Amino acid sequence: MRQDHRGGTDKCRTLADFCEHRKPTDVMDLLPPRNGPIADRKESAMPWSFPPILLSVLFQTASPESGIGRVDFQARFKGFDACFILKEVGQDFTLTYNAERCRTRLAPCSTFKIFNSLAALDTGAVAGPDTLLKWDGTPQKRKECEQDHTLATAIRDSVLWYFQEVARRIGPERMKSYLTQADYGNCDISAGIDTFWLQTSLVISAEEQIRFMERLYTDKLPFKPPVMEQVRKMIVLRRGDGWVFSGKTGTGGSADKAILGWFVGHVRCGDRQFVFAANTRGDHAMGPATRDMVFAMLQDLGLIGSK
Repeated sequence: MRQDHRGGTDKCRTLADFCEHRKPTDVMDLLPPRNGPIADRKESAMPWSFPPILLSVLFQTASPESGIGRVDFQARFKGFDACFILKEVGQDFTLTYNAERCRTRLAPCSTFKIFNSLAALDTGAVAGPDTLLKWDGTPQKRKECEQDHTLATAIRDSVLWYFQEVARRIGPERMKSYLTQADYGNCDISAGIDTFWLQTSLVISAEEQIRFMERLYTDKLPFKPPVMEQVRKMIVLRRGDGWVFSGKTGTGGSADKAILGWFVGHVRCGDRQFVFAANTRGDHAMGPATRDMVFAMLQDLGLIGSK
């Protein structure tokens, strides 16, 4: 259920209390307490159009049960043109920053390695996370890519050559079928089986990334459940006291300058799960930096602890 926080009814009183500074040109949804009165209502279908509503750039905790703290999105995104969506898995509650940007389709870049891994394991293009492929000696942009890799290490180190070989093994017919079944962006692989996700034909929005990630964490994608579990394990980045942080970065740009950063993922906080997507655009926008921004924002929101 999406909330317009311009109102002040009793049922939404604590949500309205989040607003500290209002900017009428921005948009957002606030995540209410899991055990609050709104969460007890019947869940409705997820509205992927994200109609504009009021955004508060600064939030303050509404109640001890909410799990939501204070975050200054503009400060955290450090001047980049950016967007962010956080959604609780299985609940119709979202928090959105820059909704118009969240609807804009961009190349998925290396975030597509999540999908590529799913298709590879489901088809048997690779036997499992430990399947080793040999580096052919071709110079790479990063030294960690200039060695043999398994699927698990290739997604960890974002090794392009590994996933290009995997995509060739999957083949265009099966890849197109999976993309269509998963409703992944525009499903366009016309640029070529080993390049279509690299700022060419395939594009996807942050909204669509959120839908894809939620389906990954609820076993609702067109892949075998054990395959989805393997991929979920491979993208775990950090664990702490009561939380697990997972995701995949993506970086796009020209040969000499990055201009697009992606980070999509999942965070488990106690018995609650959230999926998120963020992208940044501008000079030197990069996936790893976007990941660090998201991690800091999740800490601000109280979903990730200091340990």
